[in-house]
Amino acid sequence: MDDGLADALHRVVYLLGEATRRRVDDSGGLSYSQLRLLGMLEEIQPVTQHQLAQALSVSDPAISRALRPLEAAGLVQIRPDPAHGRRRLVAVTETGRTAFHDGGKPLYDELRTTLLAAGFPYEQYLRDTLRLAELLDPKL
Repeated sequence: MDDGLADALHRVVYLLGEATRRRVDDSGGLSYSQLRLLGMLEEIQPVTQHQLAQALSVSDPAISRALRPLEAAGLVQIRPDPAHGRRRLVAVTETGRTAFHDGGKPLYDELRTTLLAAGFPYEQYLRDTLRLAELLDPKL
C-alpha cells in the first residue's frame, strides 16, 4: 500500500474515533459498543449469547452485562433456546432496530462533516469504497 493511501486511511480512522467519542460523550443515547452490538444482532439473529460474544470478540460475561440494559430498555429480547435448555437466544426487537438506525445516522453525518472539514475527499472515498465492495461481492 502506498504511503499516501495509508496516511489517508489512518486519518479516516482517527477522525471516526474522535467523532464517535464526541457523540457518545455529548449524548445520553446508545454508546458505540451498544450500537455495535445491535448492528451485529441485525446481521445474525437469533443467536446465542456465546455466539454473539465470539462474533464481537468479547467474553461471555461481557456480553451478558452489555445485554442487561438493552433488554431492560426493550431493545433486545432474550429467551431460552428450545434446542438446548441452558442456552439463551438473543434477537433485536423492532425498537432496537429503530434505535440502531437512528443512532447511527447522526454519527454518519458527523463523520462526513468532520472529514470534509479536514479536507478529506469524502465523496471520492465513498464511491471507491462502494466500487471495491461490489468487486469483492457482486451480490451487493
